[in-house]
Amino acid sequence: MPTHKRSVFVRSCLTSGLVTQEQLDEAARAVRSEDGLAALPAVEVGEELLAKKLVAQKVLTQYQAEQLKSGRTKLSLGPYVITDWLGQGGMGQVFVAMHSIMHREVAIKVLPKSRSTPDAIASFAREIKTQAKLDHRNLVRAYDAGHDGNVYFLVTEYVPGADLRKMIRAQGPLSMAHAAHVIRQAAKALAYAHRQGLVHRDVKPGNILVTPDGIVKVSDLGLAGYWDDTENDPRAGKIVGTADYLSPEKILAPHTVSPVSDIYSLGCTLYYAVTGKVPFPGGTTRDKARRHCEETPWHPRQFNPEVSDEFVDLIADMMEKDPRRRVQSADDVVERLATWASPQSPLPQPMSGESRWIAPSIPTNEDTVDDLGEVELSTDQSDGQDSSNALSQGSFPGPPVERISKDVPVTASTPPPPPVTTPSPVAIYGPEQTRRALMLAIPLAASCGAFLMWLIMKYVAN
Repeated sequence: MPTHKRSVFVRSCLTSGLVTQEQLDEAARAVRSEDGLAALPAVEVGEELLAKKLVAQKVLTQYQAEQLKSGRTKLSLGPYVITDWLGQGGMGQVFVAMHSIMHREVAIKVLPKSRSTPDAIASFAREIKTQAKLDHRNLVRAYDAGHDGNVYFLVTEYVPGADLRKMIRAQGPLSMAHAAHVIRQAAKALAYAHRQGLVHRDVKPGNILVTPDGIVKVSDLGLAGYWDDTENDPRAGKIVGTADYLSPEKILAPHTVSPVSDIYSLGCTLYYAVTGKVPFPGGTTRDKARRHCEETPWHPRQFNPEVSDEFVDLIADMMEKDPRRRVQSADDVVERLATWASPQSPLPQPMSGESRWIAPSIPTNEDTVDDLGEVELSTDQSDGQDSSNALSQGSFPGPPVERISKDVPVTASTPPPPPVTTPSPVAIYGPEQTRRALMLAIPLAASCGAFLMWLIMKYVAN
């Protein structure tokens, strides 16, 4: 007879099918034994201790335990058992799962029920078919797809490690050798995709996954399209992507997007890799779009003094605003980065740590998830994934010594100090408060002046 309390957690364990009665009893006995209570079989085991023991015994994962404690019992999609949560993007959530028969660990991208409109499902199906045609060492491979009720999902290979954005936010900018090693592999993946006629359209650090042994995988083909088949592309003519990495032609002439558009985005990603900064931080999507078309970013050496002139030249060539003057192929990028790429030193990885937040559950036929907004950009839309966090990545110092340019070298070896400025009254108090302050200050100043003049005249007269 079980001796533990039939709590919400225990009922959820049994209902989910993830834990048997025997496993619950064994975990409860182990908890009592460790606490010196083995002789008191009637002592109830709290669900926190029970859950912790089941995780320690590898019966459950931490994610599963948290979901079961909250009363969730649906932790599977078809034959896949959800074991963890990876993240959430504009078009869905991504989970880690295990095939119940093959015991292969995979990643599952789930289309939220709230977005399961006919158009969204058709777009998701297009992504699945596109990814299924690709097979390259540096691209995330698709394994399976399906739906559980009205929850649609795509199954891909699981890539351990972290994406480039998380890596740099945790450990800081990469050296030239490490950055070249990562971006060169991403360029190989893009070169392969371009040869298939495909443009990624959302190249950015968050979509470049790096394993602990330095293997790079380009992920998320949700916005990809065939650049020579605009008639069947539902996103043809639309500005799609992430604001911090949009090429000028995507903004000015989205119908003309081609593989060199991915080269520009990869150049922005290389800039981020060695500086830890997006090219144009802060501002709205409209501001970023204008700056991509009209301005040049700050010279990389202002943030990483070790970057060489030749490396800066490559970034500038990849980020040329005129697509005709830009590096023309991903193969060219691969060749030029070979000078610096070095896989010898281990790449830095984000420090592991337990999240303070509870990961979301998988959507079910009854559940919905929050709508995060379209990933397709417009001029009045809020910033994308990286642009929304640009300010938290650190503000840029005052007037730069030089902007990035192949024609004007930078002579400063360190970034200039930020200028010391005094906030104006308007910035502190606002226009209305300033107006009221002036209404009081001007008469008061006049009165004080008149009084001082009277004292001076009286002193002179005496």
